[in-house]
Amino acid sequence: KRYNLGDDLFLLINLLEDKERLPVTGTVVWITPQGAQSNRVAGIGVQFSESPEGEVARQRIEALLGARLASEKPTYTL
Repeated sequence: KRYNLGDDLFLLINLLEDKERLPVTGTVVWITPQGAQSNRVAGIGVQFSESPEGEVARQRIEALLGARLASEKPTYTL
């Protein structure tokens, strides 16, 4: 599917071995196209909405990332 900056999305997110799917709404905030420079992986960045569901998803993801949040290593997150 093609996305544009500013597109609103509804996602059902599965995190690792968790069987629960987290419902989240968000907005496309960056796009990396196929064949991008520096061997970047194609994909999109989604900013979660400021809703209770978005906050739960953010907290669960940050808990899984743990110490990697403070790492100086580059990631695909903002």
